[in-house]
Amino acid sequence: MGQLEGKTAVVTGGGTGIGLASAVRLADEGAHVFITGRRKAELDAAVETIGSARVTAVAGDVTDLADLDRLYDAVRARGKGLDVVFANAGTALLAPLEQITEEHIDQIFGVNVRGTLFTVQKALPLLNDGASVILNASTAGDNGAEAFSLYAASKAAVRSFARGWANELKGRGIRVNAVSPGPVDTPGITDLFGGENASAGRAKVTADTAIGRMGRPEEVAAVVAFLASGQSSFVLGANWYVDGGENQI
Repeated sequence: MGQLEGKTAVVTGGGTGIGLASAVRLADEGAHVFITGRRKAELDAAVETIGSARVTAVAGDVTDLADLDRLYDAVRARGKGLDVVFANAGTALLAPLEQITEEHIDQIFGVNVRGTLFTVQKALPLLNDGASVILNASTAGDNGAEAFSLYAASKAAVRSFARGWANELKGRGIRVNAVSPGPVDTPGITDLFGGENASAGRAKVTADTAIGRMGRPEEVAAVVAFLASGQSSFVLGANWYVDGGENQI
């Protein structure tokens, strides 16, 4: 029997990368997992990977409040409340200060900050006492990487959310924590360094890790599963780095 047997979980951005790996791991631990994302084809593939008996896919965008309502309507219809929320959906771009536009700000803060906030806010009526909320932050929120200031600011906000919401929700026994991945080998990082700069970009972020390699989505998912489970019962408002030593050594 897994650590999350009989529990209900939500993973946003659950079609690929860290979200998919986390949905797989939470399902393996016994949870029924609701996943959401903008691309139906990727969600369908995720359901095939996880198994339709263990996962429910609801296509949607975390920046669209009606889509979030549809997601949580599906969770409500299951009738067992909600025990785990992994607010994972995020987006990134490289842009030095002089090139940042209003559209960039709307895109990055719309998904990473606004989307995270309303993902958690709209879950509140469904959260069972003792539930776990996990926010996907980033090492970028700390390290001041060049041309990454906008993304970094959005992830610093996510880290701050974890502290504030942990304090607000502790009376219900709801634990809020953040996970901060370093460079992880996902489709998202491939897209970020796409085209001619892909190899150089991947080499640069790999060199930034003390361990000398990029992480695997499953390695982040293992920490998500820990934070979702009772094994982390004394962990509150924390930020767990899964970064190969990037920000630690």
